[in-house]
Amino acid sequence: MNNFDDIFEGAAPTGQPEQSSQPFDKDAWADRKKAERQSVYELADTTAEAVSADGSKFREYLEVQARFDRYSATNALLVLAQMPQATQIRDYDGWKDAGVSVKRHPKVISILEPGNEYQREDGSVGTYYNVKRVYDISQTTARAKPQPTVSMDDRLLLKALISRPPVPMQMADELPNNMGAYYDHDQQVIFVRRGMEASDIFRSVSKELAHAELAAANGDYNRQDAAFVAYSVSYLLCRKYGIDASSYDFSHLPDNFRESDAQGIRAALTEIRDTAGEISGRMYRVLEQSKPPKSKEQER
Repeated sequence: MNNFDDIFEGAAPTGQPEQSSQPFDKDAWADRKKAERQSVYELADTTAEAVSADGSKFREYLEVQARFDRYSATNALLVLAQMPQATQIRDYDGWKDAGVSVKRHPKVISILEPGNEYQREDGSVGTYYNVKRVYDISQTTARAKPQPTVSMDDRLLLKALISRPPVPMQMADELPNNMGAYYDHDQQVIFVRRGMEASDIFRSVSKELAHAELAAANGDYNRQDAAFVAYSVSYLLCRKYGIDASSYDFSHLPDNFRESDAQGIRAALTEIRDTAGEISGRMYRVLEQSKPPKSKEQER
């Protein structure tokens, strides 16, 4: 077998003084990566604490999570901390594949992506996370296009919302406190008040669907304890599907959320994100099936 290692010897940049050959220091590289990863986790934690202390900051977080609904709660926190106005994010190779160049000296957004698995001392399996550098479209040569206003047929959107619900749904003439919808945990039914407008139906039903999802996932479900998460899930879904969410009020965050440590806050944000994702995933399948088939020209 030919050996080509010698062609790399003396391959210093033109005009640069020849430097002494230094072997690659694997331990130093690992230490740098560890320090970088620790710094990113600390940024996520401090941002989580800021989000839990300020209702307007929490709403700002939800706006980021709604735009990047596939991102984990931790990565949404990192985007919020570094570039809350970001709208479209890719890594360097992703922009290159799209035929777009990243500008010189761009503002970098550091997020975390899963790497190799490892075994903990107790035998359970964990995952290492690596720092990934990504760039918003504003840091590239691409022209940022205005985000299209989400506009869907009201009937189709509502059909998607109630597709394969975790519990049956039933119409009612009246509900307590003039509520638009109500998840009755004892009867395992979501009651929906008759005669509402489409946007009111979406807001009220999405919140009660979140309650039903949380009850299914939690054996000791309590409506009062789940209220904040369900309310936040409804807001996320409204923002994603173009429903007016101006009436949502986050000025009084619950005490248990405000007083949690960073890990507890991120756990609550993850529960909000995952519950919204469960409902949105069902909606996506219905909405995709309703799309007309692509023409041959569109497929090309």
